[in-house]
Amino acid sequence: MQSFSQLGVSRAVADALRDNGIERPFPIQSKVIGDVLAGRDVLVRSPTGSGKTLAFGIPLVDRIAADGPRPAGLILAPTRELATQITEDLRPLAHARALRITAVYGGVGLVAQCKNAARSHLLVATPGRLEDLLARGAFSLDAIRMLVLDEADRMLDMGFKPAVDRIVRACPARRQTLFFSATLDGEAGAIARRYTADPRSHEHGEPARRVASEIEHRFVAVGADRLATLTVELEAARGRTIVFVRTKRGADRLAKRLGHAGVTAVAMHGDRSQRQREQALARFEAGDVGTLVATDVAARGIDVAHVTHVINFDPPHDHGSYVHRVGRTGRAGRRGVAITLVDDHQRAEIASLADALGVEHELGRGTPSPRSGGPHGARRRSARHARRRPARRAGGHRAG
Repeated sequence: MQSFSQLGVSRAVADALRDNGIERPFPIQSKVIGDVLAGRDVLVRSPTGSGKTLAFGIPLVDRIAADGPRPAGLILAPTRELATQITEDLRPLAHARALRITAVYGGVGLVAQCKNAARSHLLVATPGRLEDLLARGAFSLDAIRMLVLDEADRMLDMGFKPAVDRIVRACPARRQTLFFSATLDGEAGAIARRYTADPRSHEHGEPARRVASEIEHRFVAVGADRLATLTVELEAARGRTIVFVRTKRGADRLAKRLGHAGVTAVAMHGDRSQRQREQALARFEAGDVGTLVATDVAARGIDVAHVTHVINFDPPHDHGSYVHRVGRTGRAGRRGVAITLVDDHQRAEIASLADALGVEHELGRGTPSPRSGGPHGARRRSARHARRRPARRAGGHRAG
């Protein structure tokens, strides 16, 4: 496998990567970096957790000049969490090239953000807040040389297409565009082709095969007491776990109910303030809390190391949601466990989803997975016993 230097990455950036423990490129980085350094537009279909942030971030940092007009590079991301994560990942590389980088997202003061953004070479922005700053005349996009659209399919799902269209029009026509998406089919593919010029296309892995091969999938039968089954699974997991629910109110309610059952958990969703979301994520990352209860949109940008388990308390809406959720674990070659709670009414739907993704299951044979247990007496007794156990410290799910 080639080194970063052999791909054409500058010594300053390669040294910064090495200082952060990154010695060799991931496959998607090996495929993309050379084309971007050569000035080509790229269309990249790559699943979450594949190393795509550095695939666009490394050449972006190398191609922006410290003494040029600002801002020169723009990365659009669908959520505040993803924008923050990208910024933190790229900050050491930007500093190695004497570049300033700023995250632009809602929920924080406009004045300071305007000043910081106007002085920065690179912006990592959510579409809505970026438009707010542009409307205030804080800066323009006239000097943008490189435009990155990260998780473009999710931006479309969240209704950002009109804002993204306006932002792209505000950028110079002569620019380099990097389009990253979990899919290049349908609307996402059409927009990708419209935004780019003579692009190189890259695909890394098949999402369904990646999910099936790197993550252990379990489907757990549940009855009326869904919470009892969840509590048992958390007790058995003894690792950093994200629990997915469908609604914001459901996230708050479940976190509170888990607390009453002896499991320390925090909720993360779109109705929480930016400070609350950052605090929840920080506690989860630090290991002070072992369980994060999240909605799909809120968790889109989460990239926390060593998430051992993902539990679908509420089943996902579709195949894409399942891939996104379970992609929070088993990242960067690590193994992970994905658990989906399934009641009788959901069995056929989840079986169909698993079949489409190539995930082995026993849902269609009328019995739960051998490891699933289900809502039987022994499990219920274990759950009640788990509620009475004292809280444990960081790293487990009953951190104090």
